[in-house]
Amino acid sequence: MTTNGPIRVVLTPGSAGVARLLAPLLGDGFELVVSDEGGSASVGEARTRELLDAMGEGAALLRVPRGAPIEVLYANSFYLGLPEAVRHEVLEASARIGAMRARPAHGQGEAPGTELLRENVGDGDRAFDVVIGRAMPTEGDEALHLAVVVRDATEAARFQQKLSAIERAGDDLVGFDLQTVRAMNAGERLGMLERKVVKYAHDLLNFDHFVVFLIDPRTQKLQIVISAGLPEDIGAFDLRPAVEGSGISGHVAATGRSYVCTDAETDPRYLPGLADARSSLTVPLRVGDKVVGVMDVESMRAHAFTESDRRFAELFARYVGLALHTLDLMVAERTETNLTVSGRVQGEIDEPLDDIAHEAEWLRQVAAKDPEAAAHVARIISDVSSIRERLANVTSGPQTLLGVDKALAVRKKDPVLSGRRVLVADDAAKIRRIIGDVLRSRGCVVTMCENGGEAIGKLEAIPDRAEAYELVISDIQMPDRNGYEVFSAARRTLGEVPVILMTGFGYDPHHSIVRASQEGLRAVLFKPFQIEQLVEEVRKALAPQGGPGNGATTSDGSRVNA
Repeated sequence: MTTNGPIRVVLTPGSAGVARLLAPLLGDGFELVVSDEGGSASVGEARTRELLDAMGEGAALLRVPRGAPIEVLYANSFYLGLPEAVRHEVLEASARIGAMRARPAHGQGEAPGTELLRENVGDGDRAFDVVIGRAMPTEGDEALHLAVVVRDATEAARFQQKLSAIERAGDDLVGFDLQTVRAMNAGERLGMLERKVVKYAHDLLNFDHFVVFLIDPRTQKLQIVISAGLPEDIGAFDLRPAVEGSGISGHVAATGRSYVCTDAETDPRYLPGLADARSSLTVPLRVGDKVVGVMDVESMRAHAFTESDRRFAELFARYVGLALHTLDLMVAERTETNLTVSGRVQGEIDEPLDDIAHEAEWLRQVAAKDPEAAAHVARIISDVSSIRERLANVTSGPQTLLGVDKALAVRKKDPVLSGRRVLVADDAAKIRRIIGDVLRSRGCVVTMCENGGEAIGKLEAIPDRAEAYELVISDIQMPDRNGYEVFSAARRTLGEVPVILMTGFGYDPHHSIVRASQEGLRAVLFKPFQIEQLVEEVRKALAPQGGPGNGATTSDGSRVNA
């Protein structure tokens, strides 16, 4: 029925008692009229009671006399079916209203009072919203008449409880103890966050199969950061933020809008993830208004995700995105701080070194006729030059390694390393040359790659196992492919081949360390490291007792995923 005003309900005089109940319940959308004429629109007493019984809410008309117990003049079937304790609390609330007889009647500018009642039942707490308003009394009856509506608000209350629980979990995700976190390396920090994300996703959201992607700002690819329950080869997809062509995750990353796949078998955007998955829920990860990644959840059941699941996942994903962003900022801050401090040290030392060099030059001229003195002066000048070079190496951070001269001076072949085939990938030419020269001097057969793509190509082009690489060493941050992608290619083509990853000052924007550590990464070295540390890790990896352990060893001796 279409109308421009309130719906008129015409009541017969015999239903006037129920009319007093209906008036405060129905509100401004209805106009109640008592008429002797009746007609086709008239509603009798019995029909009106049927209407109230079909409301799906509790309805009652109460009489509250002075100094006497409350009388229930009318109650519909829903109200009568409420737990006795709830009905008792309704009467107690009504009695409190009855004590305020001076208040104006409902309909004269006052909104109904509201009470929230809770009743323990066998399967947990139930919640009820109770609206109490004054009804017009019978002529000559000075007792207060109250109209009561009781609504089951259990689902709304549970929704709010879960919302509050997720907000508390989110506060835990982003509420880092800075002193504790700063003592961790990049892998340990992400591992800590991953454990929390997996726990909350399982306990609060009942998500057992999910993956978190971040958008690589350089390559614009979706990189896996955290996953639970999904197969390892899910990372083989080349996903980017795109409305079409990169599956549901790429679509959500591009549009910033959540996507519920109700049936994976019929949705053209769905790309295989979990084996036999039937539905998925994908939500964006945001930092402010910017989409930084996506969280994808999968289920073995079709139509598994509700609107509530979507809303909860969106809220949770905001906290995950913010936590990951904060960790990256902390690592980037550490990198910048190290470079700044190193630069200041170099600046402070430059002046006294210049002075030593000037004095040494004067001494060299004075001692020109004394060969022994001249040799000592030449040694001083050489040491000053060495100090400058070593300091420059340290302050250049990821662009160099330490202890190179001493390592290169060793020309004896190592029986553990002799003839062993090693693949090295690093986009820094100086790093490649140093590692190659040192390993060759110890007997290794080294293949050098300028980037991750070239390394992956060589791994995939191995003609047979007899010529396979026995160790892979790769930088984490390269312009085309990251360390985890090289690690994955090595595992895909060579099985349990040991892999060593390197990174500058612990900076790992793709979170390769934790992802690879979960799958058997041999070791992680943080530049600038002593080249002998690398040699030692290579010996451990290639020795008979070497191979993947229970977690990757870092250059400070800790375990990434311990």
